[in-house]
Amino acid sequence: MTQTDDLTRIAEAARDWRRDLHQMPELLYALPKTSAYVAEKLRGFGVDELVTGLADTGMVALIRGARGEGPVLGLRADMDALPMDEKTNLPYGSRHPGMMHACGHDGHTATLLATAQYLCAHRDFAGTVALIFQPAEEGGAGARKMIEDGLFDRFGIGTVYAMHNQPGLPVGEFATRPGALMAAGDRFVVTVEGRGGHASAPSKSLDPVVAAAHLIASLQTLVSRFTDPFDQVVLSLTYLQAGAPGALNVIPDTAVFGGSLRTMTVETRREAEAHIRRILRAGAEQFGCTAHLDWRPGYPVTANDPAKTALAVEVARQAAVVDDSCAAVMGSEDFSYMLEAKPGAILWFGNGDSAELHNPGYDFNDDAILPAMRFWVDLVARELAPAA
Repeated sequence: MTQTDDLTRIAEAARDWRRDLHQMPELLYALPKTSAYVAEKLRGFGVDELVTGLADTGMVALIRGARGEGPVLGLRADMDALPMDEKTNLPYGSRHPGMMHACGHDGHTATLLATAQYLCAHRDFAGTVALIFQPAEEGGAGARKMIEDGLFDRFGIGTVYAMHNQPGLPVGEFATRPGALMAAGDRFVVTVEGRGGHASAPSKSLDPVVAAAHLIASLQTLVSRFTDPFDQVVLSLTYLQAGAPGALNVIPDTAVFGGSLRTMTVETRREAEAHIRRILRAGAEQFGCTAHLDWRPGYPVTANDPAKTALAVEVARQAAVVDDSCAAVMGSEDFSYMLEAKPGAILWFGNGDSAELHNPGYDFNDDAILPAMRFWVDLVARELAPAA
């Protein structure tokens, strides 16, 4: 059997694994069914070592090459789903109400499982492959928790890669870029405290609603007047709450609003936060109010190592079309923590003409498993090539 035949056979089996996983979506760190399913498959494939319990339900499977000693290469897949109802009407749709694999992590996991099965049977490499199955990418910072639990120190991983499917990119194609690929994503809530009173006598009050309205408008100048036009920053104010519904003659004591900040560099992220704090402090004082900021740091910038990105692009181009200078996106990804700790890269791989990520009509394209799996296998061969 040729390599292509073996890859195709395993990818066809992985289609069923992916659909099994799609039916059992679980959230954040609470992945008992998903992690048990993955662990059972890995043991059946014959991995050399399986360590479970990292970040609660995460795991690392080690596959040692037959060509001697060498470095340890990490390949990561995320496993968690999203808290939303599925609206695909697929026969293998979610069986867990309020949970759905709307980001394709079921496909990422199935693809890495397929890679594990192939590598267990074809160990023509020097060194060790560490397959990282991670929980809680969707807002739980599972990557950071795995690192804190000893992911890199315990297994000696020197380089780490990941992939994420991309709707709209043709199946079999890849895209990435050196440096910043995805944004840092921070969130914040502002509570404006004033003094309530009767709407007929606003001079006897300190109106937090007016203050909040001015602050929201002033914050928009962060991008339009205080950011380099060639930098990428997105500030979105997404909610405003004040007073009681129907209480149209009452000035409330407080108003609350919040939103998110997306930035593409460490420096801009730091400067933007400082500017937001200045606007809130000075702006609230104009109205005799106080603005309390609850800053909620999110994932850092996802920045690819240039050398590892170039290597990954070269490997992918052996069998696929690759855009090596794709546009950066303002979404966030907790693989950023792994790339802060070790050199590596993350790539998009095509999901074809599908619904967008985080959409209730989304489904991972099973045809994407084979080209993504082939890339993992070729990357291992390149990164862990025996010494001449």
